[in-house]
Amino acid sequence: MSQEVSAAPDDEAAAVNPTGEAEPARDATTAVGNPRAGTDTDSERPTDVEPAEFEPSGRFGVPGRPLRRSAFLIGFTGALGVLLAYALFLGVRNAAGILVLVVIALFLAVGLHPAVVRLRNWGLPRGLAVAVVTLTLLLLIVAGLLALVPPVVTQSGQFIQQLPGYVEELRRNPTVNDLVIRYDVMERVQAAANADNVGRALGGVLGGAQLIFGTLFRLLTVLVLTIYFLAYFDRLRELGYALVPRSRRQRVQLIGDEILTRVGAYMVGALAIAVLAGVSTFVFALAVGLPYPFALAVVVAVTDLIPQIGATLGAVVVTLVGLATDLPVGIACLVFFVIYQQVENYLIYPKIMRRAVSVNEVAALLAALLGVALLGVVGALIAIPTVAALQLILREVVLPRQDAR
Repeated sequence: MSQEVSAAPDDEAAAVNPTGEAEPARDATTAVGNPRAGTDTDSERPTDVEPAEFEPSGRFGVPGRPLRRSAFLIGFTGALGVLLAYALFLGVRNAAGILVLVVIALFLAVGLHPAVVRLRNWGLPRGLAVAVVTLTLLLLIVAGLLALVPPVVTQSGQFIQQLPGYVEELRRNPTVNDLVIRYDVMERVQAAANADNVGRALGGVLGGAQLIFGTLFRLLTVLVLTIYFLAYFDRLRELGYALVPRSRRQRVQLIGDEILTRVGAYMVGALAIAVLAGVSTFVFALAVGLPYPFALAVVVAVTDLIPQIGATLGAVVVTLVGLATDLPVGIACLVFFVIYQQVENYLIYPKIMRRAVSVNEVAALLAALLGVALLGVVGALIAIPTVAALQLILREVVLPRQDAR
């Protein structure tokens, strides 16, 4: 009896294999607390090797089993999802202005990334390539502001001062004079042209300062975000692809890279067309003697970036300036832009954009109108690349899946 009692600890201390050889006992707490403890893989795993950037480190234990699906858990999760969706809606609504700036910066970064890649292929480090591209963009913005702000301020002041004189000239017409007297147009124009009323309409000194500093803040925010996105473009792209399941990551990466390539090609093509329109306008303005030719060229180049309607807006602005200068000059401006838009629409634009994006004209027009309604000028700028991306996803993902059903 005593031998059986004394043999029990020995059975717990050592295990006997089928061959009769004793095996060393394992610590019970180790076996319960960590089922994988004592294995060869853990003993051979190096502890000082850092994991990859987007891979789990394994230092915080093994993930446990998922929770049981009970009615309470499902209801609580659903209520939490509704609250989270509402909080997300409020956040997006309150941060709409900042999100628009982020979208602009992302769009600029995607469009400027091919230039960074080209400079890196020439041997420049990534930081220096980003600095060169950023400085070039900043110089273009400053040159555009220096060309636009002085003429706008000067012409606005002169127009306000000469507005009563324009009305007096119109009163020489009997019909116009009768309308002016009947509706007291002269008194209303003089009251509206008063400096105090103009300042009150602009919000006074405080409102003007808020407008100026708000615009500068937005420009600086977009510039900083663009620099950040350009500097970390590859890492951000890898992070986005890492969020996709591994089984679909390769296909998503191929489609995503194609979308980024098309957006960059569209940006380069749009900038080339806008620069060509601005240079043509500058030469024409010098030839016919329009005032502020460089400022008018900048206006045409900037508005030409807006799809479908941008070229018409620039043509209207230059034609109005020409009509204000001289009637024959205004007619010459109208004829020039009618001819140039035909050349641009049927020769220049198709040749440049055929390699970048191939979007249906009706879809492009609808996208531009919808983009203007949602995000204004920014929506019009990103409308065509968005349609090109959706068209690629529709052709490569949605339609094959529908055909396979």
